[in-house]
Amino acid sequence: MNNSLFETIEKNTLAEVAINEPLSKHTTYGIGGPAEIMVFPENKTDLIQIIRTARKMNQPVSILGSGSNILISDNGIKGVVISLKNTLKLIEIENQKLYAECGSMLGRIVKQAVKHNLIGLENLNGVPGTLGGALVMNAGAWGGEISENLVQVELIDEDGKLRYLQKNEINFSYRQSSFNKKDILLSAEFLLKKADKEIINKNFVEAQTGRKSTQPLNKRSAGSLFKNPKGHSAGKLIDEAGLKGFSIGQAKISDKHANFFINEGNASSKDMLQLIKKAHQTVKEKFNINLELEVKLMGFNKSEVEGL
Repeated sequence: MNNSLFETIEKNTLAEVAINEPLSKHTTYGIGGPAEIMVFPENKTDLIQIIRTARKMNQPVSILGSGSNILISDNGIKGVVISLKNTLKLIEIENQKLYAECGSMLGRIVKQAVKHNLIGLENLNGVPGTLGGALVMNAGAWGGEISENLVQVELIDEDGKLRYLQKNEINFSYRQSSFNKKDILLSAEFLLKKADKEIINKNFVEAQTGRKSTQPLNKRSAGSLFKNPKGHSAGKLIDEAGLKGFSIGQAKISDKHANFFINEGNASSKDMLQLIKKAHQTVKEKFNINLELEVKLMGFNKSEVEGL
């Protein structure tokens, strides 16, 4: 453990700092080993200071939003894990512009837009996670994507510099973006349209009802496990491969939606990873389709994730 880094962060910021913090407490899966150093910044200034300090000391930096859309190894994560749990929550609306910091939950942003009669984000109602994670993976649901109404993004690049990227400087496609892996997103601005309240509420309720009726929202999962291949549904392929309800240890493919892999109790990261590989391999053998992960794997070595 890098004691000087720990001491520097504690001394120079308002952040709460923890050693060997169990990441299972901070993920929707309830899976994950210890973070070598886990930091909870108080504000944006703290966050920037922590990132620059860690990089100056050549320590890896990982960002944790709401803990959805990730599977963390039981071996944990080396270096600094920054939780946005307590910071980057500001949302401001002026006319048709919506500004939000990237630690804000997507659901809260959607509700604020709906409240101000702004259309364009309501299809994302119920999508888990924070704005930062949603932008990196270009999250979407019911025909809408987070990038559609984006104007610009504020971020810290790999050199620790504060930068603003306009939408036309970022390449977005299905469930992916061109952000550098070391970019840390701070905030984003959207330009939305005014619309009739009834239309917006109808879209909002339809998205909410659709998720409740088709997804195991009361179970511990990370959200959709695989991206939908072009012209196919990942869940349908896994179901047709005969794997709906299949389990390894306490990791299980949901009976309700086969693209949701759930933790039935105390599933290990090994159990979940084996289940993911089983689904990936079976679908490839039966349909010659290579499923691509939507969930991010963290803390695993290359040999563990080989083939995915």
